[in-house]
Amino acid sequence: MLDRHIDPFLSHLEVVRHLSPHTISSYRRDLDSFFTFLKEKHDSWEEIQDHQVRGFVAQERRRGLSARSIQRALSSIRSFFNYLLDEEVVETNPAANISSPKSAQLLPKALDTDLVKRLLDFKPQGDIEIRDKAMVELLYSSGLRLSELCGLNMDSISVKERSCRVVGKGNKTRDLPVGEKAIQSLRDWLLVRKKISSDTNKALFLNKNGKRISNRSVQLRLERLSKKRGLPMVNPHMLRHSFASHILESSGDLRAVQEMLGHSDIGTTQIYTKLDFQHLSKVYDEAHPRAKSRKSK
Repeated sequence: MLDRHIDPFLSHLEVVRHLSPHTISSYRRDLDSFFTFLKEKHDSWEEIQDHQVRGFVAQERRRGLSARSIQRALSSIRSFFNYLLDEEVVETNPAANISSPKSAQLLPKALDTDLVKRLLDFKPQGDIEIRDKAMVELLYSSGLRLSELCGLNMDSISVKERSCRVVGKGNKTRDLPVGEKAIQSLRDWLLVRKKISSDTNKALFLNKNGKRISNRSVQLRLERLSKKRGLPMVNPHMLRHSFASHILESSGDLRAVQEMLGHSDIGTTQIYTKLDFQHLSKVYDEAHPRAKSRKSK
């Protein structure tokens, strides 16, 4: 039974490829769905063929799964069989030549610089708001992922060097510059933090109980802040997108943005060139006298 190899495969993803628990859970769900499909069809598990993978894809489409979800499931199945090939359990990968369904490429949502200014230009009231401002300033200043922000330790930040060291996907470490406004907000938070935590606590950002702040807590605090500032609901990923699009718009340096975002594939970063072009197109349409037809009076 090939499904007995799922747990060793997931361990391989954790130990060798250093994937996050969230990503590993997604692999497990996808593989469980695939093998449940095979059970229901009473198909052989020992010699899985490409037509069985195609049947699974067709079923997922009928269930209404998005193209992106089906792409991810196919990727999980391919990776699993590549692992089995390396382990010499199977001789072929039945998912190798199955085409993924095309999905509409959604552009990331980004705030313009005026909205970012409205979000961040406030005087914090109390210790919690001092912490919140430091977190949000850092998210936008350095383009951090939410998990990277919550994973920061005291020694991750150098106020003197105006830099931070983050551990991203695949346990890859990168050093990032931190802007002056974010540094000032961090200084303010560090003064507060001294009063509420012992020296043995490594976490940079703490909750009201003195523990490392959670991803969900940051999301809720940012929602609260954006509502208080009279803005549409802002989430941490929007600040990362805003960081990337604003840097690219000003510098045009795609490679630098790729490094700062921690993307292993520049193709992932290239979506911001489309976002930048979208902005230029809007300016053109609004400014050029012959860009679009005018309504007749």
